[in-house]
Amino acid sequence: MKLKPRDFILEPIIRTGSLAMLSAFRGVGKTQVAIGIAHAAATGGSFLNWRAPVPRDVLYVDGEMPGADLQERLRMFSQVSSGRLRILPMDEQEIGVSLNLSQAESQERLEAILGPTELLILDNRSTLTSGGRENEAESWDTMQSWQLRLRRRGISVLLIEHEGRGGNPRGTSKREDVLDTLITLKHPDDYKIEDGARFEVHLGKARGVFGEAARPFEAKLEVHSGEALWTMKDLQDVEADLVMTMTRDGESVRDIAAATGLSRSKVNRIQARLKAIQPSSNKP
Repeated sequence: MKLKPRDFILEPIIRTGSLAMLSAFRGVGKTQVAIGIAHAAATGGSFLNWRAPVPRDVLYVDGEMPGADLQERLRMFSQVSSGRLRILPMDEQEIGVSLNLSQAESQERLEAILGPTELLILDNRSTLTSGGRENEAESWDTMQSWQLRLRRRGISVLLIEHEGRGGNPRGTSKREDVLDTLITLKHPDDYKIEDGARFEVHLGKARGVFGEAARPFEAKLEVHSGEALWTMKDLQDVEADLVMTMTRDGESVRDIAAATGLSRSKVNRIQARLKAIQPSSNKP
């Protein structure tokens, strides 16, 4: 049997027919990232360390944020989506009055307006479903079956999820069984409230993603003249910067480890690596 290859929606994390989840605690930056992914996919652009090879039709369904706020965040992107990005905020659409995607009736209502959609973003599961305890696997079965049907149609789904206790997506672990990609956001150990949208990006599960593309990184949002500017740093570089600064300040290995959350052995390795490259950096 010759199977059709799955093209990338957003390389390397989302392919056609992918089921993906974006998870983080409240206030870390889930919606910022979800909107960035939607915009990149709709424009054939880039976001963070990911790239969309071609523009795709995207439907963004939001169960929490008012439509005006979504539009404001989208305006921070300089490139327009040329009509390929549609948003469905629950405060403005008739379909959203009683939308409950854990029920077949609401799934059918949403499917009726999918049209040419290639990427469906659901922000977030907690507000777009109701009924059934979050930690019971049985309450997830109907929605999982629906997502698998969408996959068979070649539609990719990105589900936004609040993170629960222990740093895992809230509710049953059964949700992760069928995922191709699990993206987790977390604040760095040295995060301060004035940092705003600054977080680490980890791929907890990523089928077909290897090597450098699978490495965690830190992302930070800055807004200049109303336009979003994202900067990324490899986590190893971030850790090295922290260790170097604290070492220069005379901090002990024990204090550095306590402040950064790194093990003492890792602090020692970073210090040894920095010491090894320091002489060459001073050469003319």
